[in-house]
Amino acid sequence: MKKIIVWFRKDLRLHDNQPLWEAAQQGTIIPVFIWSEEEEREYATSEAARWWLHHSLIALEKELESHGLSLIFRRGNSLEQLASICEQTKADAIFFGERYEPSIVNRDRTIANKLLSCVNEIRSFSSNLLFTPGDLLNKKNEPYKVFTSFWKRTMRESVTRPLPIPASIVPYGKEIQSLRVEGLGLLSKNTYYEKFHIYWEPGEKGAITRWHQFVDEGLSHYGEENDIPSANSVSLLSPYLVWGDISVRSIWHAAKRLHDEDTKEYMQSSIAAFLRQLIWREFAYHQLIHFPKMLNDPLREKFKGFPWLGSDEELSKWQKGLTGYPLVDAGMRELWETGVIHNRVRMVVASFLVKHLLVSWVDGSEWFQETLVDFDPANNAMGWQWVAGSGIDAAPFFRIFNPMLQSQKFDAEGIYIRKWIPELKQLPNKYIHEPWKAPGNILLESGIVLGKTYPLPIIDHSVARMRALEAYAQVKNNV
Repeated sequence: MKKIIVWFRKDLRLHDNQPLWEAAQQGTIIPVFIWSEEEEREYATSEAARWWLHHSLIALEKELESHGLSLIFRRGNSLEQLASICEQTKADAIFFGERYEPSIVNRDRTIANKLLSCVNEIRSFSSNLLFTPGDLLNKKNEPYKVFTSFWKRTMRESVTRPLPIPASIVPYGKEIQSLRVEGLGLLSKNTYYEKFHIYWEPGEKGAITRWHQFVDEGLSHYGEENDIPSANSVSLLSPYLVWGDISVRSIWHAAKRLHDEDTKEYMQSSIAAFLRQLIWREFAYHQLIHFPKMLNDPLREKFKGFPWLGSDEELSKWQKGLTGYPLVDAGMRELWETGVIHNRVRMVVASFLVKHLLVSWVDGSEWFQETLVDFDPANNAMGWQWVAGSGIDAAPFFRIFNPMLQSQKFDAEGIYIRKWIPELKQLPNKYIHEPWKAPGNILLESGIVLGKTYPLPIIDHSVARMRALEAYAQVKNNV
């Protein structure tokens, strides 16, 4: 039988894992995970995401052990580590799932070329997306730049059916030099992320449990409640999708099957809204493969000269949830505590940083990279460029979220705010969105001293809006 190295990357699961499936049909399996120099650089500040990866790998190791396989952990140069394993095992082939980060794409091309002198076959598979980025082009044979057009195109395409866990997986059987998962050095000495165990169970089993919970409790209300941060109608699948703890193709087909079986209009509408979010994720990778500079540079050239006037002190207050705007602060505190932030609130806090405080979207992107368990380079960059107006099919910069109106509309009774800002818990609904408007006696009865127990607004909304529009006027006519 062929000896096949299955190189796990962002597909840390056994179900619908095409490299694993194909290898299992042909020979014995040598499962490998390498924490490479490129990933070390890419995720150097991603403490929350690295916590997730660490525990996903522990879960994968256990799953593989249940099938008689030992996951080989290595750290360092991917080419050197794969060559070393090839030499030790006399492997015949290497199978792996594709990655789309610019530095990883270039590295993989080099690896494939150089390792063909060591093995007879190297195969890559598109395993973490619905479609292969670069395959979907418009009528001009150019990348889509409008999401709606991209969405309509994907609706005409078929998504590959997911694969089951192989019925038989034959292990290589001989001992291979390996680190323990702790030897990868994913966890820093900062232990703030240990509280994430309260909220998350990384790994394939946790992902599947979460999916079934969403189907039972949230999917039917997703269409009408996904913007309500206190409704618990969102999937919370994003961190599982980042490292491939769960297959997006499996989710897609399961949701489509429910859509076709349940003829109730509200159910079909909710499922369609959920599927649209999966395509939004695809759109991010579609952009990344065509516009790799999007990770750090504005895609609209005129934004290179934008006058970012915000200070480090304002950035720090935003990071800590101390802006004086309750919905913004609640979102930032949720992020710090849980490693995620509700999608609607995510847009509000991003808009506030960029347009109220005039702090560069790059600074916001870097903070999200550090604190999100669902940090994903493509989604994170596209989201921030969308808010800043500097990306493809982005929200216009002059569309400035009013944080009080957003709060009144999507958290009318202040349930979300009270959860994450306990110092405002006693404030009546009338003032929960704008504490500074509460009369002195109401503040006193609620145990609030503005400027001490809860901050005054960092900037007046109307002043911030006018300042942002003036800043935008300086660059909107730039070519």
